[in-house]
Amino acid sequence: MAILVDTPIWPFRGRLWCHLVSDTSYDELHVLAEALGIPRRGFQGDHYDLPEEMRDAAIALGALPVSGRELITRLRASGLRRPHRH
Repeated sequence: MAILVDTPIWPFRGRLWCHLVSDTSYDELHVLAEALGIPRRGFQGDHYDLPEEMRDAAIALGALPVSGRELITRLRASGLRRPHRH
């Protein structure tokens, strides 16, 4: 399993958020998100936004904690990164 979760540094609506991605396949990402109780509609094209308080649960299920820089580097290298639209 190659699910990655970065550090929760993104503020939104009074909470901090992080990103949950896979550097292998979207299928394994969806499986882990479902195990966390995150609905499929939360999928953002190549990642799920994850509230800070769920990060430890993601790690307990096998997600690897990485820096934001490592997360984006590995996502791009995997070919799973979707282009950012303005």
